[in-house]
Amino acid sequence: MLSIGKTEERYLKEGIDMYCKKLNHYFPFEYEELSALKQTRNLTFNEQKKREGEVILKGMSPSDTVVLLDETGTQYSSIDFSIFIQSQMLQGNKRLIFAIGGTYGFSKDLYQRKDYLISLSSMTFSYQMVRLIFLEQLYRAATILKNEPYHHG
Repeated sequence: MLSIGKTEERYLKEGIDMYCKKLNHYFPFEYEELSALKQTRNLTFNEQKKREGEVILKGMSPSDTVVLLDETGTQYSSIDFSIFIQSQMLQGNKRLIFAIGGTYGFSKDLYQRKDYLISLSSMTFSYQMVRLIFLEQLYRAATILKNEPYHHG
């Protein structure tokens, strides 16, 4: 999973760390916070998205399957999301990359590179909060696939 900028709130960091550890029990998982841009005051929103996109794209290889977490993406139930994860695993994709953009979303280059768009909700969450919410859903999907009771708790 790739995201722009550092998680600042301690409670979010603790939750993110907890779910990253839990996810590694189910499959190899890496969480990376890419450096936020500096000196953005004089950049337009589009310029900032473009530069952030360049940073995110550097963390990907051509063989990666790329999923952007985006408000315009497909919304899944937790069960359907677990089916999506399973289908990606069965396809033998080398790496499945989930990307979370910055405050203003993704660049055109990232939209062109993506394989899938997923939306967590039609509500808007802070990009830092999305990290924790998404990791919980990814963990939930893993427990559903293993038929563990977490999903029903």
